[in-house]
Amino acid sequence: MLKGLHHIAIICSDYEKSKRFYTEVLGLRIIREVYRLERRSYKLDLALNEYYVIELFSFPDPPQRVSGPEAAGLRHLAFAVDDLDKAVTHLKTYNVTPEPVRIDPYTGRRFTFFTDPDGLPLELYEA
Repeated sequence: MLKGLHHIAIICSDYEKSKRFYTEVLGLRIIREVYRLERRSYKLDLALNEYYVIELFSFPDPPQRVSGPEAAGLRHLAFAVDDLDKAVTHLKTYNVTPEPVRIDPYTGRRFTFFTDPDGLPLELYEA
């Protein structure tokens, strides 16, 4: 029945700040950006390695949601990287401070968590 993951939708509280974060800090490519007047909302479609992955939405005054990698609900979004140390250094140049690097006890792979401008937990996983 399922063919694959199509996209992940994220609602942000500060559109310009989140747009910069996902495009400049994380390096996702803009596919299209639309302002929907009737909803007073932007919709930004983003790609990673030519695959459509994230819809970034802005809505006026979105309610806060409890977040954190250990909160009930969506746990986090994980991005694969080849070199975790290089990726962590890159994040730090944008004043993004990841948690200390951990090692997955089952795979032996290294990973770390950090957050987007709204506190959404994100992970870098050395693949």
